[in-house]
Amino acid sequence: MPAKSRPLALVTGASTGIGFELAKCCAKNGFDLVVAADEPAIEQAAGTFRSLGAAADPVEADLATLEGVDKLYAAIRGRPVAALLANAGRGLGGGFLDQDFGAVRHVIDTNITGTLYLIQKVGRDMRARGEGRILITGSIAGFLPGTYQAVYNATKAFLDSFSFAIRHELKDTGITVTCLMPGVTETEFFERADLMDTKLGTSKKDDPADVAESGFKAMMKGQGDVVTGWMNKLQTAIASVTPADIVAEQHRKLAQPGTGRQ
Repeated sequence: MPAKSRPLALVTGASTGIGFELAKCCAKNGFDLVVAADEPAIEQAAGTFRSLGAAADPVEADLATLEGVDKLYAAIRGRPVAALLANAGRGLGGGFLDQDFGAVRHVIDTNITGTLYLIQKVGRDMRARGEGRILITGSIAGFLPGTYQAVYNATKAFLDSFSFAIRHELKDTGITVTCLMPGVTETEFFERADLMDTKLGTSKKDDPADVAESGFKAMMKGQGDVVTGWMNKLQTAIASVTPADIVAEQHRKLAQPGTGRQ
């Protein structure tokens, strides 16, 4: 009698950081994987997932483009996706007027356009089957006007809001939507976003493995959201009752270029 097949999880941004740890959680908990990133390191990451007992198909694709998302979707090969962990994201530090607009557009297209396109394609398949789990990596940054990170924080505010909205649109369909909202986490994000000369970039950060475990558990329980870490919970609670002007000024002190050298 053939062995029962393992459910399939699709994880984006899985080469490093939170996405890598989310994929490990899936592998350790009985999922096979399709994993994606926009860099060759996704091949090596897939080897790690295989060592944990999962079949893992790596896809190198730029998920800021519709073509990249189509490439990833094709790699599913018609298999039912039991869990979509939409984690791919980009950041960008510095003043908005000083940023290259191509870089600005890449953040928006990665964090929002590509993410939504993938969720819609996979989500329609889930709805047709009447089951599925979706985890969207938002951020507590979505609660904070992000001075010197204006575009990034705005994209996370979009994702935080979007996840709650579609969760209720999909009520009673068999699909759950969970928003993972981490705080400052030890990943390559800050170096890639050119934030290493800021207080934010040089501050103590959360462990991505702990963040991923919290997000995975919340997804499996079908929870609507999870803010990781009690300090982050406190920060979001304070931000929700503090005038946005004050929060924006506080963020300026953390993310203004050069503050990490003081």
